[in-house]
Amino acid sequence: MNRTLTLSRAVAVASLSLIGLGGCGDYLKVTNPTVIDVDATDPVADAGLLASSSVQNFAQAYGWLIMYSGWFTGESDVAETFPTRNEFGRRAVDPTNGSHRDEVWFPLSQAMASGYLVLDLTLPTPTANIAYVRAHHSVAWSYLFMAEQFCEGTVRSGPRLNTAAMLDSAVAHFSDVVTQGNAVNSTESRNLANAALVGRARAKLQAGNKAGATADAALVPAAFNFNVAYFDDLSNRTRVGNRIWQFIADRGSNAVPPAYRITDPRLPWRLAPSNLLPQDANYQVDRGVPYAIQNKYTAYSSPIRLASKLEADYIAAEAGGTSTMLALIQARRAANSLPPYGGPTTDGAVLAEFEDQRGYEFYLEGKRLGDLRRNGAAVLNVPVPSSTYWKPGFSPVGNQTCYPLPQAEIDNNPNL
Repeated sequence: MNRTLTLSRAVAVASLSLIGLGGCGDYLKVTNPTVIDVDATDPVADAGLLASSSVQNFAQAYGWLIMYSGWFTGESDVAETFPTRNEFGRRAVDPTNGSHRDEVWFPLSQAMASGYLVLDLTLPTPTANIAYVRAHHSVAWSYLFMAEQFCEGTVRSGPRLNTAAMLDSAVAHFSDVVTQGNAVNSTESRNLANAALVGRARAKLQAGNKAGATADAALVPAAFNFNVAYFDDLSNRTRVGNRIWQFIADRGSNAVPPAYRITDPRLPWRLAPSNLLPQDANYQVDRGVPYAIQNKYTAYSSPIRLASKLEADYIAAEAGGTSTMLALIQARRAANSLPPYGGPTTDGAVLAEFEDQRGYEFYLEGKRLGDLRRNGAAVLNVPVPSSTYWKPGFSPVGNQTCYPLPQAEIDNNPNL
């Protein structure tokens, strides 16, 4: 049961910025089809379009979040020279880092704010309106990623939020998606509701509510799979394209680290062809291996999984403890034609093997940083604090397990 979150191409391409246009002579007037004139906008009438825009804002943020957290957790090598991006590879992100501000924090905040723009409206049938369902979806997933990846957060220039508060907000909005999505009872809304069950289970597990996580995971339908759709539009690839592929095809920023160059069907990779080169020309010399690229996303239009029954199974197994984790390990190894796990069966050893299998299943899907914060040293192949960064000319690896708030947010937020 594969479900892909899709938007109309017009909505996906549009930036949907609300602006006021000054008057001028008719001979100078030009219509820009990608911008909405605030004076011509009726928020209630256009709520569906605004809600779809919030969904697309989250889709854009999702790609950035996967790419940067992949560098941070060792899923990818930073195959480029930008110091701001190498800070993520070194787990030493400075609050003044411009890439952090513009490519991680801002897209996530924009997704959150545009969802709230819809939720602040008074719309017809408020308990069963697809615009509200879409907006709650954008806000819920944004809260979850903020909680997993940032040490603290803030929403719409509000006060500081700790991880527990952000997870609570994620759970609340996921609950609204479930309730209202089932009330609307369309194919789209039911899929959003089922994806929200996975998200809510994930948030509860992150918060330590294992019983709640198990209960939600059990409600996810068998074989459920929910993807975020991306498009190959030459003029809007940064807005609508698959970010991981874009930063291989257009820039050469992502490389597969040595630890992930293994034979496992869940970790597709290949040596890069001659027309795809790393932005950092010294990559092969510095890393000691040829430049290799992931083969999971192979086009600007490749979808990215957001939620699935498989993830629900992993959530329930982790919540259940060592024996349930070991059972899923063996089942998933068999499903992927791998020999059974034969290592130690202590709690720590099984958790480490479980996190390995989980990491392979959800490679480059933005889940690993949450795993690191939840299970620490059991998540292997993460850059080691105080170790020498593999790329010369940079300081050693830091010890961050989450991102700081950008300094620009602190400076401009009246509540901080």
